Amino acid sequence: MFEKKQMLFLYVETPLHAGAGRSLGVVDLPIQREKVTGYPMVQASGLKGCLRSECLLVNGGAGTLDIPEIFGPEDSSYAASISFGDARILLFPVRSLNGTFAWVTCKEVLEGFRRSLTGCSQQVPDWNIPEITDPQMALRSGAGVNIPNQAQIVLEEYTFTSERNEVVSEIAEWLANYAIPDSNEYQYIKDSLKRKLVLLHENSFRDFTQTSTEVQTHIKINPDTNTVSNRALWVTENLPAETLMYAPVYASRSRAPGANKTADEILQSFAGYGITRVQLGGDNTTGQGIVAIRMGGV
Repeated sequence: MFEKKQMLFLYVETPLHAGAGRSLGVVDLPIQREKVTGYPMVQASGLKGCLRSECLLVNGGAGTLDIPEIFGPEDSSYAASISFGDARILLFPVRSLNGTFAWVTCKEVLEGFRRSLTGCSQQVPDWNIPEITDPQMALRSGAGVNIPNQAQIVLEEYTFTSERNEVVSEIAEWLANYAIPDSNEYQYIKDSLKRKLVLLHENSFRDFTQTSTEVQTHIKINPDTNTVSNRALWVTENLPAETLMYAPVYASRSRAPGANKTADEILQSFAGYGITRVQLGGDNTTGQGIVAIRMGGV
C-alpha cells in the first residue's frame, strides 16, 4: 500500500506525441486519450520509464544505486517503491485573436485535479468553480487584460461571450505559483497565465482538445529519385507546446531486501535527482516531446 502522494506537473515545451498506435482515420498516428472523456493523456507506463531513464543519466550514471529501490529492479525480484498515475490534461493552449493564444480549461477538469490533490502535502485549493451552462460563454482571468469587463473573445474561429471572473483569476494565480516550473525562464509564462486563463463549458473544452491538436505530415524521401518513397507518407497528431498536465506520484517504504527507507525518503531520493526536463513520446530525434517538470510539495 502506498503511504505518500505528491503531484508532478508537466509543461510541454515542444509538440508531444504519446502514441496510441495506428488509426484508420485521417490521422495515421493519433495521441493517447482517455476512454470516457476523450481528453489527451500520457499513460503512466511511458512516464515512469522516461523518468527512470533520465535518472539513470544523472551525473553520467554515477550514484544510481537506489534506482532499483525507487523504480524497481530489472529482474522484477521485488516491486518498485514509487508509482506514477497517468498524466492528465489541466490547461490546453488555443489560438486567440487577442494575445496570440489563451489557456483553456473547464470545471470538470479542475474538479478532477482537485480530487487528485487529496492526500498530497499541498493543500487542496478551495476554489468555488462557477458552473457554465452555455457552450458559447467563457469566464476569463482579468489581471492586466486591456479589454472591457464584458467582451467577446475569439478562440480559433469560434466567438465566445466572456466576462472577467475573480475565481478564474484565483485559479490562474494558484497554477502560476504551484504548477508552472519555478525557474526564471518561466516568469513570463507565469505572468501570462494570470491574464490568459479561460474557463469554458465542458463541451467547448472537449471540442478544442479534439480538433485543435497539432497535426504534422511526415514523408520519406527516396535518395535515388529525390521524391517521396512509395507509401511513405503519414500523418501524426501531437499535443501542442504550452500544454500543462499533471500526474500523481505515489510512494511506499522501500521494498528492496535489507533497505529501510520510508515513503518520505523515497520521494526525497527521487526529487534529489533534480530532473527538470525529460523527453516523452516519439519523434525524439526531431526535438519532439521536450517537457519541463515540477514536483510539488517535496
